[in-house]
Amino acid sequence: MENIFTDEYFMKKALQEAETAFDKGEIPVGALVVIDNRVIAKTHNLTELLHDVTAHAEMQAITAAANFIGGKYLTGCTLYVTLEPCQMCAGALYWSQVSKVVFGASDDHRGYRVMGTKLHPKTEVVSGILGEECSVLVKEFFKKRRK
Repeated sequence: MENIFTDEYFMKKALQEAETAFDKGEIPVGALVVIDNRVIAKTHNLTELLHDVTAHAEMQAITAAANFIGGKYLTGCTLYVTLEPCQMCAGALYWSQVSKVVFGASDDHRGYRVMGTKLHPKTEVVSGILGEECSVLVKEFFKKRRK
């Protein structure tokens, strides 16, 4: 039997969160945390709603997952996020010791890689999963916002 729980499967769920953010007027980034093929946290950007620049989807997901687990370390967990994490989120991911980060679209302006930030040395990174779909949503959001 084929394993349906692929990176694409979970990224589609993160993309649904990003679409929810888009509909709410938030920058459309969605994130979820998975352990043993089970979603333990799913969220999206909440910076506008909460008037909080730190309320990125990744930060919300880290907090929710840590609360679910009952501890601050996310070893054994995978974070799926539609946009490459910024340096703030990368720092939080570093300290959470998340085992794997999978992101869709690269952020060539504010992503952690261009900013020179690092994730934990044991964190596996996979990029470009549904990258085009994730990128189109962000571009559409900012195009709509500029009008």
